[in-house]
Amino acid sequence: MRVVVVESPAKAKTINKYLGEDFTVLASFGHVRDLVAKDGAVDPDQDFAMRWEVDARSEKHVKAIADAVRKADALYLATDPDREGEAISWHVRDVLFARKALGDKPVHRVTFNAITRNAVTTAMAAPRALDQELIEAYLARRALDYLVGFTLSPVLWRKLPGSRSAGRVQSVALRLICVREAEIERFTAREYWTLKALMANTAGQAFSARLTHLQGKKLDKFGLPDAAAARAAEAAVRAASFSVGKVERKTTKRNPAPPFTTSTLQQEASRKLYFSASRTMGVAQKLYEGVALGGETVGLITYMRTDGVQMAPEAVAATRAAIDRDFGGRYVPDKPRVYKTKAKNAQEAHEAIRPTDPGRTPAMVAPYVTKEQLALYDLVWKRTMASQMASAELDQVAVDLTAADGSAVLRATGSVITFDGFLKLYLEDRDDTPEAGDGAEGDDANRLLPPLTEGDAVERRDVTVEQHFTQPPPRYTEASLVKKMEELGIGRPSTYASILSVLQARNYVRLDSRRFVPEDRGRIVTAFLESFFARYVEYSFTADLENKLDEISAGQRGYLAVLREFWDDFKATVDGIQGLRVSDVLDALDAELAPHLFPASEEEGAPDPRVCPKCGEGRLGLRLGKFGAFVGCSNYPACRYTRQLVVTGDDDGGADDLAAGPRVLGTDPDSGKPVTLRKGPYGLYVQLGEQEQVGETKTGKPKMGPKPPRASLPQGLDADRVDLTVALGLLALPREVGAHPESGQMIQAGLGRFGPYLKHGDAYKSLPKDDDPLLVLSIGLNRAVDLLAQQGGSRTRMASRALGNHPADGKPVMLKDGRFGPYVEHGKARATVPKAEREALDTLTLDRAIELIRLKAEKDAAKAGGAAAGDGEAKPARKPAAKKPATAKAAPKKAGAKSAASKAGTTTRTSAKAGVPKEKTTARK
Repeated sequence: MRVVVVESPAKAKTINKYLGEDFTVLASFGHVRDLVAKDGAVDPDQDFAMRWEVDARSEKHVKAIADAVRKADALYLATDPDREGEAISWHVRDVLFARKALGDKPVHRVTFNAITRNAVTTAMAAPRALDQELIEAYLARRALDYLVGFTLSPVLWRKLPGSRSAGRVQSVALRLICVREAEIERFTAREYWTLKALMANTAGQAFSARLTHLQGKKLDKFGLPDAAAARAAEAAVRAASFSVGKVERKTTKRNPAPPFTTSTLQQEASRKLYFSASRTMGVAQKLYEGVALGGETVGLITYMRTDGVQMAPEAVAATRAAIDRDFGGRYVPDKPRVYKTKAKNAQEAHEAIRPTDPGRTPAMVAPYVTKEQLALYDLVWKRTMASQMASAELDQVAVDLTAADGSAVLRATGSVITFDGFLKLYLEDRDDTPEAGDGAEGDDANRLLPPLTEGDAVERRDVTVEQHFTQPPPRYTEASLVKKMEELGIGRPSTYASILSVLQARNYVRLDSRRFVPEDRGRIVTAFLESFFARYVEYSFTADLENKLDEISAGQRGYLAVLREFWDDFKATVDGIQGLRVSDVLDALDAELAPHLFPASEEEGAPDPRVCPKCGEGRLGLRLGKFGAFVGCSNYPACRYTRQLVVTGDDDGGADDLAAGPRVLGTDPDSGKPVTLRKGPYGLYVQLGEQEQVGETKTGKPKMGPKPPRASLPQGLDADRVDLTVALGLLALPREVGAHPESGQMIQAGLGRFGPYLKHGDAYKSLPKDDDPLLVLSIGLNRAVDLLAQQGGSRTRMASRALGNHPADGKPVMLKDGRFGPYVEHGKARATVPKAEREALDTLTLDRAIELIRLKAEKDAAKAGGAAAGDGEAKPARKPAAKKPATAKAAPKKAGAKSAASKAGTTTRTSAKAGVPKEKTTARK
């Protein structure tokens, strides 16, 4: 018997079916151990020796693997084919070695890029050894992240009370968001005008043209800077007669984009499907691990953490054959398209993300997957097919219309698609829309011009001028931030989703209309790091460090040398900061954040934003309190003016203005009571009416009636979005969504302590966190049923079913679904259906149900008999425990004396050479 270890139980289940009875496939459930969660887990003085521990959650999985390996002939480590997967395999081997479960049994490493029968069996036939370079690159990355976090975060806590923590890569991503916000705040809009003319050819066919030259001068974007210039240009165009001066025609080709990498998949899913990066990776994981199709579980896409854009030759051939079959030979290019990755030192240098079978269309898999899975699979399938399709062909025409007196030139542009090629199937979205008004040329793009010949006269029908203002750079979306990080070389495919999630979890940033807005806490942390740790938040430094980690994985650098080089400089910087006073830090941050905290007004005679509005004498500045930063007056304690930090200098009517009292939203039409938005100690909430006095106590104090109805605002819901309709909807929760089409039970939507949820019978399902917080008020039955049916969420209960009547008494035997799974019932007797038989509940027979009930009854009887026998036995008298002297102290317990029931993790010290443990496993105190 041979043991195969993978990460997830879904993956284990699929692979077990492919390999057969000679293999036992077990899941590690991700990483089995991590660094000890306290200072000293990485010791720079001991050659960066690292102390690992198996946590209580992983202990039962490790024990199951160890027990199976002791009985096995060989161990196959089949974790994911990237750096993180290699690390998990190394951890599993290391732990098994420490527990003396391996002995001299062979250990094989196998990797496959897709979970299909052919891919798995081919990989099992060609195993390899663990990749030491990849393991050392993982150790270096993990050590760096730990050293930065456990060294820098305490500095933040001491110098900036209220701050959370800082990370090696997250801090740089946060800086990107904060720098963009500062650019937006500093931005000054600039006015400009454009002129368009509606023209017609000799046949009376109308078309649009824009002004490009005036009085012999070519106009740039700001060629018409104000209304006066625009009106003068309009007068000149209206006074002139025009003819066709020059006609330019050319044929161009547009080529398809390459297949998806991790980052491009996250970007396109964000733009087209509105998926967050973490949501995209979660759905992709399920498509990769496999879906039941026609009785067999099959992985639908290849591995989803990759930098590569290339596809295997057989996949390219299958894709071209599918294009020929579905679209015709004209859509298949003469030669296969070959793509090369732009990522330097791509550490996941395997295939792009593609369907495992290009012939398996989205329509074919639709009955077997959820809507989310279908949407993402459709995106991957179309992108892959388009990448091997013929180029699109366009005819483009540009026509100059010249005034007879030479005073002006108008240009008309148009294009027409003569062959759609890959556009028949797929068009890549762009990151951000252009500035308003900048798309003058884009208005005429993709538009067919009427026939125009040089020298032909044209008729001017109308002239319009439009005012525009330049727009600030847009805030980052998840898609554009991932793209920017990839361009700068910050992070790697497996880290993008976690980076964005951590920034939001620490309340450093928030998503507003799907764009990142930095919170003041995040801006203060960034300003601190830029002021005192500038080198470590520089984009080039972080990217260079990533390149060094990639060079370690390629065997070009030693990982200990990289760690020493980083640590020596970093430790010296931290030691230099330790002596700084908090006042020095505040002065630096106050100067750095002054444009944000105290924006100056452009109006003449406007007051100094630094002057205290309460005493009129003190100077406002950044202060630090127990719970974080705030703005306070320099005349404290004589003047106690303070204000919380805000995102902008405007009073936007948000949460900050509720400190002075509730905001009235309107009147409830049913009760006639006022509905208000309030701020309490636990956050914002809405309330119907007021608490009324119903009498007095014996001491004369007012006796209050019951508290009025209240409802908390869902997390992520801004106060300015709450109106009367929203408030009444929240107060009416939970609400009925509709009856489930299978069970007939009512589905409810409500708001609980963990956020919005769906309830179906005894099953609960949280609504997706990256959806609109108000989805709980509008979600329909179809979406609710889909969410309840999703893997990983609360299970949807099946309806009860009669299997037949028991031959002994004629009473029905029922199959039901309980809290802990399906069971059979006959009268008061119940028996759980074994896990191995739950996949085929439709084939469960009456005879098998009766047998399960009989076996359960015999088991219960045996237990009862054993207990009775025990009760009848004579028990020896227990000796009274000797009392300890009052001064005696209890002897300390030895490490390792705790039982497994204590749920203590195990700690292992690993040498810098990534070899076997130096010390035996000990129980964590």
